Amino acid sequence: MIGWLNVGSLVLGLIAWILPIVNLKSFTKHFHNNWVALSMMSMSACAISLFFQILNSYNRVKMEDFSALMDIMGVRVFVVAILLIGTIILNVMTLIVYRNRVV
Repeated sequence: MIGWLNVGSLVLGLIAWILPIVNLKSFTKHFHNNWVALSMMSMSACAISLFFQILNSYNRVKMEDFSALMDIMGVRVFVVAILLIGTIILNVMTLIVYRNRVV
């Protein structure tokens, strides 16, 4: 189960970054109705990805695998910070681009 949490977290993290990029790419087209929904889905995917990482840590604590926790926690915190900051920056860029295009 721990492996699937990591895979799910990675997939949802990629989705959290891909959705705002799709929003920014479709800015030149005339179809702007769904940019808010895509931004919300991006933030939700990021939140679920972070939850999977917390659940993964909880499972390791429950199994009393403290050596694995000590080995991976530094990298995990770094990657989670990159995911969160990247998602926020991409969604803020989308908000700035679309702020005058609200129907």
